[in-house]
Amino acid sequence: MLGIAESYRETKSTLAGAVVRIDRTVDGFVFETCTVGGTDATEAIRSVFERLDREDVQLVMIAGIAPAWFNIVDLRELRETTGLPVLSVSFEESPGLEAAIADAFEGEERARRLETYRAQPPRHRVETEPPVFVRGVGCGNERAATVVRHTTETDRPEPVRVAQLAARAADWFRR
Repeated sequence: MLGIAESYRETKSTLAGAVVRIDRTVDGFVFETCTVGGTDATEAIRSVFERLDREDVQLVMIAGIAPAWFNIVDLRELRETTGLPVLSVSFEESPGLEAAIADAFEGEERARRLETYRAQPPRHRVETEPPVFVRGVGCGNERAATVVRHTTETDRPEPVRVAQLAARAADWFRR
């Protein structure tokens, strides 16, 4: 699996892609940046996948749907461009991001983000400890839940946990 997570400061977010095998062995990293408050996260994740150039990756798992301050990820577009199932995993129950997007942006910036956000599949609760919330494209809810449960040993699925550690380290190093 390719886990994707980010760490940001100021205007650039560091995205980390971590290849994690089903036995939880970490097997590679790749990094990219996207704009904080921008609309380029989907393209940056696609770039991570392409630069990784690994035919053995069978699924993409992203920490959240709106990295880098509402830089909304289009899961359907990633599914189309990678040919792989794509999961977005979030860690808090919430009513969603529509109100927060509406408060943070105006005009075309708001409309573009809301259109992308509304086009994504709904979140489904997956019982882990603590529970997580998953959106999936390219696989059913049961398969997505099985993958998440199988890869979760701590509070987060291993692919995104490892990617988060790598993103933070790379972001700190870039300073």
